[in-house]
Amino acid sequence: MNKQFKRLVYLACILTTINSCKKEDAVIPEAPTEVKGTANAILALEAPKKFANRNDLKWEVVSAPSELYRLSGQGLTALFSAVVKGNYKLKVSAADLVDTVFVTVQQADKTPSPYTAKVFDYLPAPGQFVNEMPKYEAGDTYESMVAKAGKALVGDDAGMITLGGWGGYVVLGFDHTIVNVPGRRDFRIHGNAFGANTNPRPNAPFGGSCEPGIVMVAYDKNKNGKPDEDEWYEIKGSGNFSAEGELWYSAAVGGKLDTRTFRNYEMTYNRPVTEEESSPEGSVSIRNYILWTDNQGQQGYKIKNVYHSQSYYPSWVKDNKITFKGIRLAQNGIDESSAGNYYVLYAFRYGYADNYPNTDDNSGIDIDWAIDKNGNKVNLPGIDFIKVYSGVDQENGWLGEASTEVGRGEDLHLLGTNIATIEQ
Repeated sequence: MNKQFKRLVYLACILTTINSCKKEDAVIPEAPTEVKGTANAILALEAPKKFANRNDLKWEVVSAPSELYRLSGQGLTALFSAVVKGNYKLKVSAADLVDTVFVTVQQADKTPSPYTAKVFDYLPAPGQFVNEMPKYEAGDTYESMVAKAGKALVGDDAGMITLGGWGGYVVLGFDHTIVNVPGRRDFRIHGNAFGANTNPRPNAPFGGSCEPGIVMVAYDKNKNGKPDEDEWYEIKGSGNFSAEGELWYSAAVGGKLDTRTFRNYEMTYNRPVTEEESSPEGSVSIRNYILWTDNQGQQGYKIKNVYHSQSYYPSWVKDNKITFKGIRLAQNGIDESSAGNYYVLYAFRYGYADNYPNTDDNSGIDIDWAIDKNGNKVNLPGIDFIKVYSGVDQENGWLGEASTEVGRGEDLHLLGTNIATIEQ
């Protein structure tokens, strides 16, 4: 074999080796997916490009510095939020295809407050504490009364405001998103509920002064800093569809209370014709004080008692009628004395404001109890706004009307309060 032939064979071997290393056969690994965000913020995550044609993705957290987080996978995208700063390792998979997403959660520049940061709206229905909590002064307007409600409710030393009779409401906001942590209750709204000391009925369920306020929640999905109408969802409390599961229900039926639940209820209150002073002769002096009508063909009057002589109609409202809409719960105030002397307002099992004492676990609310207008469960990553409105329409003798009172709102996770939830 001559030298030139050997050289040709050698070159042919080299070319064969090069051609065998085709570019498409070379495996070039993708760089790890890394995302940075701040605590209590909702992060939108995207699956690595290798999953582009898959629709069977599964997202899960592999390791985390805390269990205070939520991951909601939606195909190629997922929403992630965490309360505690640190490094979170997430796994994305589709059958045998697996990859990792690393999320670094940093503390926000400004430490968030666990308490109510703002009041957006306030309008009480007529009631015995209206114009007193907060105090109305001549010349006050809607805007100034909202500001007064905000002064009362914002911060850790918040006071209390009244929502009046059925339908009266307040809208609160926080300076951060309250994370919807799975398996835990996420927030509470303070009220002034307390238990009865001397209930004459033995083995009665918890009750005393429980004036449940229905809770609505909203996640600021468009990030405009305010609650929009299409962002509100209902917290499904234990009596939002029926009170038949409440432990006091049969006693309420026996006491001839109105135990019906109306889900599309409307009530209109009329400005009182006169503002007569209360008479000291009786515990209830004016029975035909404020006329109301509803969309069920009913009507009645709000009662004025001897303990509160100011106007019960919100004095800053110029209209002669106010209409409220929402869910009307079953009446829960039972006259346990059968003589008009001792009324016990019983607690619903869960899901309301001013329904249990503030230190009771049942005052905590789980965002996962949220439902849409059709009653379907919704998957919220967290919430930014809360609306509370009085849920019961009832006159309780000398005690007066059932009226939800509201104090500060609390992010339970930021306070380190761990309350297990219940499945609905």
